[in-house]
Amino acid sequence: MPELPELAAVAAYLSDRTVGETIAAVDATAFSVVKTYDPPLEALVGGEVISVARHGKFLDIHADDVHLVLHLARAGWVRYSENLPSGRPKPSRSPLALRVKLTDGSGFDLTEAGTKKRLAAYVVRDPRDVDGVAALGIDPLSPDFTVDALAGIVSGRRSQIKGVLRDQKLIAGIGNAYSDEILHAATMSPFALASTLATEDVSRLHAAIVETLTRSVARAADVPLHRLKDSKRTGMRVHGRAGKTCIVCGGTVAEVSFADSSLQYCPTCQTGGKLLADRRMSRLLK
Repeated sequence: MPELPELAAVAAYLSDRTVGETIAAVDATAFSVVKTYDPPLEALVGGEVISVARHGKFLDIHADDVHLVLHLARAGWVRYSENLPSGRPKPSRSPLALRVKLTDGSGFDLTEAGTKKRLAAYVVRDPRDVDGVAALGIDPLSPDFTVDALAGIVSGRRSQIKGVLRDQKLIAGIGNAYSDEILHAATMSPFALASTLATEDVSRLHAAIVETLTRSVARAADVPLHRLKDSKRTGMRVHGRAGKTCIVCGGTVAEVSFADSSLQYCPTCQTGGKLLADRRMSRLLK
């Protein structure tokens, strides 16, 4: 799933190539992808692209008086082309869900792999008309995200810190992968309760959030869209590296599996050598 660094790169990439251009056509081939009806999808046609921005894990293409807000979910992606095929795309079993074509022939496709279709597109007059955008918490790369702001978020919250980092209503843009990376950088257990963090823990976690995301945004900045996913994977220190060597301590990266996801961590760096209970294996052993 693309997270803050990848979406920042996609927004910058599209901004460089679409701002100032006029939208010639917008075609949905997967009709379930469009979640709004007023304004209609056709309201984008003829609009000049003013900006492309990111709100948490949402992309926002602003064209004249309307916004095309996109949520790529787990398997969605953006594919830009300087020369899109002529003619309107037809519904099919291909990954193509939505095509935005500009008057110069360029544009981008929204695609979604797999059978679980969660890609979402909204045409709205204000991005905050999208419930998910309106509910977003603080952006971790904004000036307002201070140590005190993070302390206020974790204070009294009896939730595992991994879940707090992923809660978009608290902190916007961090998902499964970067929460693993942040907690590794902060030498903190993903199961630690947010309410138990001491002042020095909060400061260390804040530094890890800002440094990890800033470094990852810079790393993704000049990567072509078709290589962003691979670039993300190769830049991970613990996420997706279960069974491999921790590049910090030389220990072995471990994993905890859940119903539809997993987390990775280094026991030596983060839990004092203790292996965390794998919930999936625990159920199998009962």
